[in-house]
Amino acid sequence: MSRIGIFFLWLVHGLPLSVQAVLGNALGSLLYHFAGRRRRIGEINLQLCFPEWDRVRRDEVLRAHFRCAARAALEHGILWWSPVERVKRLVHFAGLEHFQALHGQPAILLAPHFVGLDMGGVRFTASYAPIVSMYSRMKNPHFDRLMLYARTRFGGSKMFSRHDGVRPLVREVRQGLPLYYLPDQDFGAKDAAFVPFFGVAAATVTALPRIARVAGARVVPCVTRQLPGGKGYVAQFYPAWDNFPSADVEADTRRMNAFIEDRVREMPEQYFWLHKRFKTRPPGEPKLYP
Repeated sequence: MSRIGIFFLWLVHGLPLSVQAVLGNALGSLLYHFAGRRRRIGEINLQLCFPEWDRVRRDEVLRAHFRCAARAALEHGILWWSPVERVKRLVHFAGLEHFQALHGQPAILLAPHFVGLDMGGVRFTASYAPIVSMYSRMKNPHFDRLMLYARTRFGGSKMFSRHDGVRPLVREVRQGLPLYYLPDQDFGAKDAAFVPFFGVAAATVTALPRIARVAGARVVPCVTRQLPGGKGYVAQFYPAWDNFPSADVEADTRRMNAFIEDRVREMPEQYFWLHKRFKTRPPGEPKLYP
């Protein structure tokens, strides 16, 4: 089945973005009705993060999220097989001067899990490779191989598995490679702190301030937004954070989550709601997912 899916992505990757957007939106609407378990995870996450919304509002955002995620999945074919010129047309930069202002200093690009995450990362390698990043292996070996290829196809960028730990990342950042860092998923209580995410205690990896301190790196957030109507994506860079890291790792991690919350409020349909973000609970708290 995975080979059929990959073949389908290859078939559509040369179509205009406007056509791919229509196909992606239709596929997302279909998946919303058939992905019962994942849909339930999204419903729980949205209820936890936006209790002030009524059920209709949460359902509207979740339906839109399925459409955005499906469209992004289809457009991964461009990252895998299209020439670099088309990748550059797919994703535009905004605020790039915030990264360029570092003038070669060690840099960490903070890239939260929005649907355009890979679009922004691969586009960045097209102009600034090599870079370094960390990834979680996918269960499907065919998709895992293609995702790794897309993230390293321009300029020999380096990817390390989460099982490798942060030492290889620190080494590469010290040597001048920008780190494209994805910080906001639940990987358990190890090396994490329970800090609020939309007011709910979330096991959050504390690696961002630790890597920044050891590598002497500045943190420049980079959030990629999917544009409507097949108009591509915009990778938005933000000013480098001042006074980061501080002497308080937990406070730094809360600051990171607060930044991500602000970006989620700007485009809630594009945040990755289908991950069990609150799976790991503080001692004594009940499970939040069935």
